[in-house]
Amino acid sequence: MSSAPHTIVPRDKLDFNLDGDIPQYWFGGDPFKTRFFDAMSTIFPEGERFFISCVRDFRDQVTDPVLQHEIRDFIRQEGQHGIVHNQFNDRLKAQGIDVDMLERIETRLLFGIMRKYVPKKHTLAVTAASEHMTAIMAHSFFERKEVLEHSDPRMRAMYAWHAMEEIEHKAVAFDVMQKVAKVWYPRRILAMLEVTLGFTIHSLLVTRYMLKVDGFSRGQRARMWTKGLWWLYNPLNGLFTSIAGHYLQYFKPGYHPWKAGQLDSYQIWLDTFNRTGNPILAGEALHAAGH
Repeated sequence: MSSAPHTIVPRDKLDFNLDGDIPQYWFGGDPFKTRFFDAMSTIFPEGERFFISCVRDFRDQVTDPVLQHEIRDFIRQEGQHGIVHNQFNDRLKAQGIDVDMLERIETRLLFGIMRKYVPKKHTLAVTAASEHMTAIMAHSFFERKEVLEHSDPRMRAMYAWHAMEEIEHKAVAFDVMQKVAKVWYPRRILAMLEVTLGFTIHSLLVTRYMLKVDGFSRGQRARMWTKGLWWLYNPLNGLFTSIAGHYLQYFKPGYHPWKAGQLDSYQIWLDTFNRTGNPILAGEALHAAGH
């Protein structure tokens, strides 16, 4: 039986006011930080569609009714994530970013190559690894208040909602992989290494493209990259190095997502959202609860 501590709740028709006056560089006026998060937004719609497809490959083999119910809600949540990020990506198109081109490349990689030539067990392992990555990003973005301190509240709320739902369903693909597909440990680890490398290269290349489209000179971009890579990977409190321990837990043979450290402020976000129905207020409550 699946035993997720959090209930998976699909939430639709949420209003983040993405058609409002959000600044182009909404992350404290910092082009690199903004474009890095924007790059992730361009990855999500096709990525979520890929995850749904890979879990669906094994859905008919699932006999546990609880896991079947979780798969259904996982699919609904991931579908909503794609819809909302598509809405934001329309803003990027208006800024001159060729989102359609970026999505064509991603579709070719995920569906034209991986879904076509890679074994279904492996694409499911890639999905489970990706779900681990997105779940621990919630910790990176919201455990420390200073990370998103100067970001636009509407964008902070969008990423908060996405992150909290990733936490809710973080074990679904993993449970299907372990209990149904019976993926062995070496494949699980290989998939995580592939996801880590692929996400890093893809997101940084898209960030590079966006900064170039924005018209910054080579010298300006060089300074942005020096500062930005330190923000991401400095050994003391980098955006990703700060959660290295949580990331590495995936490599333990007996790992399960619900054995890993949980995000204490998840309940604050959930209570605020359930009380107000307002994802922006919930995002602000989550941010305020950071250390």
